[in-house]
Formats: sequence, C-alpha cells, structure tokens
Amino acid sequence: MQLSPRPARALAALSAVALLGVTLAACGSEDDGEDGATAASTPASARACEVDTPPLPEAAPVAAFDPAAKTRTFEADNGAVEIPTDPQRIVATGYAVPVLLEADADVVGISEWGRGTALMTEDDLADYQALKKVAGETAASTGYEAIANLKPDLIMLGVPLPVLGDVDLDRLESIAPVVVLGPDRPDGWKNLSQRQADAAGVVDYFEAAKASYDAKAAALTEKYADVLDGHCFGHVGAYGDVSAGNFNREYAGAWGTNIATDVGATYYGGPAEPGKGSAAFSEYPSIEELPQSLADADVITYTVDDEGEPSESVQYVLDHALWQTLPAVRDGRVIPLRYTEAATYPTAERALDEIDSAFAEAFADELK
Repeated sequence: MQLSPRPARALAALSAVALLGVTLAACGSEDDGEDGATAASTPASARACEVDTPPLPEAAPVAAFDPAAKTRTFEADNGAVEIPTDPQRIVATGYAVPVLLEADADVVGISEWGRGTALMTEDDLADYQALKKVAGETAASTGYEAIANLKPDLIMLGVPLPVLGDVDLDRLESIAPVVVLGPDRPDGWKNLSQRQADAAGVVDYFEAAKASYDAKAAALTEKYADVLDGHCFGHVGAYGDVSAGNFNREYAGAWGTNIATDVGATYYGGPAEPGKGSAAFSEYPSIEELPQSLADADVITYTVDDEGEPSESVQYVLDHALWQTLPAVRDGRVIPLRYTEAATYPTAERALDEIDSAFAEAFADELK
C-alpha cells in the first residue's frame, strides 16, 4: 500500500520537517513525563486515540399519521408543512434525488445529481436520465417554470438551510407544498434519508435499506475487530486547494470517514477551530502542517474518485516531500477509499464493499 517515494518538491518543504521535529518528538510527552525520544518511538496504539467530533444524533422516530387522510403535517427544516399523505407527483432536488430514485417514489422531476451517477444501479440511472431536469447541481439554478409545468403535488428541496438564500421559496410554495430536507453535517444522510423517504410516503424503503446496510456493517465490524483495535486513523479528503497550498484533513463524521467508522475505524482528533456543518468535521491546514496534523495516525486513508484516482488536491499531498515523513506512510499503512460520497444506504453498501476490499489487502498479515 505504501506509495513509491517521489522527488522532493522544494528545499522549503524539507526545512519544514526540521522545524517541526521538536514538536513531533514531544507529542504526548507533557502528560506522562516521557522524554522526547521515548514519546516519538511510542506507537499510535499506545497513545490516546480519541475522537473529538460530535457524534451523529439518533434519528427521530417517524411521526404517526392517519393514512386515510388526504394530507398530514410534516416537520421539515423550513417548519411544519401540510403535505399530501400519498404524494403522486414529486419534484426532488439535491440530496433527495438519489433517495427517492432508489425508493421508486412517484417522482416527475429532479435536479442534476452528477456526483452520484457512478453509484446508481442500471435501473436507477435509466430513471435519472429519463426524468425531467428542473435544476442543475446548485440551488441557484432552480427552474421555476419547469417545476410549475410538471404540476407537482410536493416539492422536496434536499439542500442545506444556508443554501436556501439562493432559492425563491415563496415562488415555489405558490406551486406546491415545499419541504426542505437537507444535510446539516456530512454523515447526516444517514438520518436525512429517513425523513425524505417519510415525506415521500416510501418509508418502508428506508427501513429495509438501513437494515441491509447495518447487517453488512456489523459483519465487517466483526471481521476486522481484532485488526482495527488500537489503530489510530487519519484521513486526507478530496477538497483541498492546491492554489492556496493547503490540504483537506477530515475527521470522524466527514465525507471520507463516515462509512469506514461504521466498521470500526477510529479517526482520532478534530478541527483546531470547529465551525458549523462540515467545518465541525474537517479543516484545511497548510501543507507545511502535514507532519503535525497526521503525526499520531498509524493508518492513513485518502479519498479517490469512482475510478480509483486521487483528485488534484489529494495528489498534491501524495507527491509532497512531507508525505514521505509520516509514520503511516513509512510503514506502508496508506489506504485509498472509493465511493466516499455515498449519500444513501444502498450506495453506502457499495462503499462498504470497497472498504472491505481495501482493508483485506492492507491488513492481510493480521487477518491470517
């Protein structure tokens, strides 16, 4: 798994290693009184491997309602909305698109969802391609006339609340009831898909999909329990900015990590200055901070695209001279992960399969 050494990019990068040497050697020594040399040689399994990001809250139970009634009150991100009990003409956007396609909900129009097409089944992809597109990949591209022409009885906006400023909600509400059901954190899809399926009248789909995912995750957790115990994972995400000289460091609950944690991987730490939404689970340190950021990781995973290739920002990290100084890289404990943008339980099962394959190779000796 270890990448081949790359040529050094610049003398400045190597100098940064020397400047950080004292910091890294002292890591973990203040509390236990060990000297720098002893602390530096202590394996990650013996150091604290604590998660410092907020856990995903339990999903709220599905509210009871009278199935014989024509309408019901639904609690959405935009408040209580009176919606059809059994909607027949749904327009879905954003994160609602893959959920409702998989559930065979009565959808008549959708936004573009190009990021998820590689994970769609053949049937879902055919439906996706055939359905009328009422928006692009952004909320600002919403086509109001296109939505009105479809005569929907329910409009489901799968976008985060902060993005609603790009949408004329009053205009949409003049067409049909609007429920806003978007993620407030990267791993929020795990609960969000339940609310989306509930509003669309297909909650049975969600329950079956989640049960299947949970069963596979539990089996893999058992398979790798002894192998993963004591390992501290770190992750390099796909959203760094090469022009700014930074990289995307992701923690538990982020896009790159939230499925691997379901099989027992422990992604330690958290952002130095946590923010809201994804900023509570990831940060963008300078590339010079790479050794300090991942010093305690004895296993590093990194995001690759659907074809198994790293993005430009990830490749920037892999090619950097500082990458080769990391303990996990020197030990060959580097694992690429595909399908980290899965946002439904069926697609996340495919991500689990990829994790199983990657872990089986990376930990082959321990599994014997």
